[in-house]
Amino acid sequence: MALQLDPQTCRHLESAIQREWLVTNGLGGYASGTVAGVNTRRYHGLLVAALDPPVQRMVLVAALEEWVRSDNGDMQPLSAQEYWDGTVFPQGYRQLEGVELDGMLPVFRWTIDGRTIEKRIWMEQGVSRTVVTYRLVSGAPLTLQLRPLFAHRDYHQQRHGQGAFDMSETSEGWIIDAAGVRSHFDVRSSATVRSHPDWYWRVLHRVERERGLDDEEDLFTPGMVEVPLAVGADVAVIVATEPTPASWDAGRSLRDAQQRQDAVKGPGMEHPLAGQLALAAEQFRVVRRMAGDGSSGPQRTVVAGYHWFTDWGRDTMISLPGLTMRPGTLWEARAVLDTYIRYLDQGLLPNRFPDGGESPEYNSIDATLWLFQALAAYLRVSRDWRFIADRLETLEAVVDWHVRGTRHNIRMDPVDGLLAGGEEGVALTWMDARVQEWVVTPRRGKPIEVNALWYNALRLMADWCERAMRPAGPYRQMAAHAHSSAQERYWFPAGGYCYDVVDAPEGDDPSLRPNQVIALGLVYPLIEGEPARRAFDVVTAKLLTPYGLRTLSPDDARYQSSYRGDQRARDASYHMGLVWPWLLGPYLDAHRRLDGEGPTVRRLLEPFTAHLLDAGLGTISEIFEPEPPYRPVGCIAQAWSVGEVLRHVLALS
Repeated sequence: MALQLDPQTCRHLESAIQREWLVTNGLGGYASGTVAGVNTRRYHGLLVAALDPPVQRMVLVAALEEWVRSDNGDMQPLSAQEYWDGTVFPQGYRQLEGVELDGMLPVFRWTIDGRTIEKRIWMEQGVSRTVVTYRLVSGAPLTLQLRPLFAHRDYHQQRHGQGAFDMSETSEGWIIDAAGVRSHFDVRSSATVRSHPDWYWRVLHRVERERGLDDEEDLFTPGMVEVPLAVGADVAVIVATEPTPASWDAGRSLRDAQQRQDAVKGPGMEHPLAGQLALAAEQFRVVRRMAGDGSSGPQRTVVAGYHWFTDWGRDTMISLPGLTMRPGTLWEARAVLDTYIRYLDQGLLPNRFPDGGESPEYNSIDATLWLFQALAAYLRVSRDWRFIADRLETLEAVVDWHVRGTRHNIRMDPVDGLLAGGEEGVALTWMDARVQEWVVTPRRGKPIEVNALWYNALRLMADWCERAMRPAGPYRQMAAHAHSSAQERYWFPAGGYCYDVVDAPEGDDPSLRPNQVIALGLVYPLIEGEPARRAFDVVTAKLLTPYGLRTLSPDDARYQSSYRGDQRARDASYHMGLVWPWLLGPYLDAHRRLDGEGPTVRRLLEPFTAHLLDAGLGTISEIFEPEPPYRPVGCIAQAWSVGEVLRHVLALS
């Protein structure tokens, strides 16, 4: 699939800054910016390195200011920057001929005075190194002027004031030391290095201003590099945390990046979306996590989303079947599953690994239950029964903890066999938004999707124990009890759909939410027969949009249709109407169960083809506003959005 933006899109500031590119390095580090060249987020940068993979990210090199000079001294910009008062200078996007993706790697082309200039950006895998190359495709020679802008700060923060930057000039650029981190800036060509330390003051990040957050930054530059730019002589810029070997070759580095992408595409990817989403999936998976539990060697994990998410247990387990469970990638799925199983504590998977490298957080009621779904998906594809059998005792202990009780009052209710949990001030389900002490959607009690997952975990354990010739009866009895109770407890006759939560502090919750599709679509459905059909039809009528499911019915007085304003306003709307693409995964599972394949499934996936040229180029956003034009918002690239759509796309191929 060729993804290209035309000149009209690229040369219009408002459309160009709303489209963002992203490249990653398999460590949790990345480089990212807008098509216009303007950094609109604190998270944008040419080198954002994960110092303790995949966390402790720092924006080291924020941007490059780029100009070209002709023989007559005429200066033309390639880059762009926005300042605190709205001034945009320079405005290199005005001469952009187009931007395209080579897989996931951005390629920019400018037409300036009859010359065509091409720029490529990629990251090397397994190291904190970004490469930018410039090529004069046609026209008379030019001089390229480059001025790197350094931030050297945590990616959640902004740099203010001069700070302490130590620099040393090299024959190819500079070595910069600041905030306890060293970065290297090299230009591989016949470059002239001109050191002249200076500061760029009050650079604006307009998206942060929209959020009511700290929105300005001061950036350090060590000087300028001048280098000839002629047809047939590429210029390579390397920004890295380690010295680049003298033998390093830009052409070989690019070929490695392209070959890595080519290797992703394989059989079963006939659908137009399949190949591109498989490439997008690469940005989240195969991320190396350094062992924090005393064990030796690196572990594997999944980054939940870019730019600001790290690895989350729930997101990993939901996205894993789509991201890695196909021939050639199964070893990665196995490694990720083993990593998370290693972190089990009191029967719970970590919900989140914090940015600062602190101990994992165990505040989820469903992440561990999604583990059983991921294991079942792995077994279906791999036939690797030994992997499951060797971990059965551990999984039995997980169920044990849930039966007798673990953190946050998570415990099976012996009266009805359903799983309950929750306490004041904690959000345990995937609808976990909170504003300071305000939990927006507490969902305390017995959420429907949690018990669908609980029922499936019990059924799967019974199947696996039976195969391993271990006692399976207790699991089958608990599953039957939970299933019987669910038929009685969750049906909401007045609405013709399922309660979202039963036994909540204020009673059973009849909010029309999408969580019930999980109860309809899992391998062992919790809700079946006529109730399942009626609930599915109501969800389709009220919650389905072109990009996924609304999180609340538009008929509800609490429904929020906009994701704007400050952080409080945005968090308040996060699960109160906004559309989540990942929910299309269980919705289509339910659709297939109730209606079979049919053309509807293919039709429901088609809108994502156009979305690949909006927001995060080549990938799928975290959320969308729930009314036309369904504006993409939140993270520009989200693992479970990509994983769940890709899972169903591959099923069509």
